[in-house]
Amino acid sequence: MNILAIGDVVGSVGCRFLREKLPALKKKENIGLVIANGENSTDGNGVTPVSAEFLFSSGVDVITAGNHTFRRRESYDMFDECATLIRPANFPQGTTPGRGFTVYDLGRQRVAVINLMGCLFMEALDDPYTTIDRILSEIDTKIIVLDFHAEATAEKLALAYYLDGRISAFFGTHTHVQTADERIFPDGMGYITDVGMTGPAESVLGVKPELAIRKFKEKLPVRFEIAEGSCEMDCVLFSVDERSGKTVSIKRLKIL
Repeated sequence: MNILAIGDVVGSVGCRFLREKLPALKKKENIGLVIANGENSTDGNGVTPVSAEFLFSSGVDVITAGNHTFRRRESYDMFDECATLIRPANFPQGTTPGRGFTVYDLGRQRVAVINLMGCLFMEALDDPYTTIDRILSEIDTKIIVLDFHAEATAEKLALAYYLDGRISAFFGTHTHVQTADERIFPDGMGYITDVGMTGPAESVLGVKPELAIRKFKEKLPVRFEIAEGSCEMDCVLFSVDERSGKTVSIKRLKIL
């Protein structure tokens, strides 16, 4: 089975570019499941019912999130109601809308998709190790994919070694910069530290460069705006053996 993971979709610009490029890519690569991080899919960050529905109607099967998950209050009910829109599972249980994982039924195969968030240099949520141990004890699927939304590369790698042999594929999100370290771990887990970003190529993580420069230089609040111009869709393609649940090949992609 071919599973595509798409890096953080930035604003309406990124959403439109994804819609333009995804159908042909799905056909070319015979993709069975598409996962996209949509926590920045609304202009100004966050995810709304409008941006989520746009991604779903564009060919995305599961939307994951991260630290901007709950920036838009109008999305709270949507996280409760939509099983394929998930948020980091290590948000506090019982008080946080939504769910941290989903099991997607493809008919011939069921795929579990889990979302976690890192704790280093980010808001300190529940321990991701304890959280994923609990989730893995609750699900019974051969193919398991994780979106780990985290800042520190060391935190991503440490969790990856912890999970090798227990899940099929691990992809990092959040930094908006695609890393060139895709690999298959010794026990068959596909891995990349960060998938990257879907949005304006000439930008600072999707933002107009002049605004990012002003923020860093002047140290004063700046209202960020999405950059314009040509776009890119950063993604990674995992080919997973359906019987073993192990990744047999991994390919990093940058669609222009």
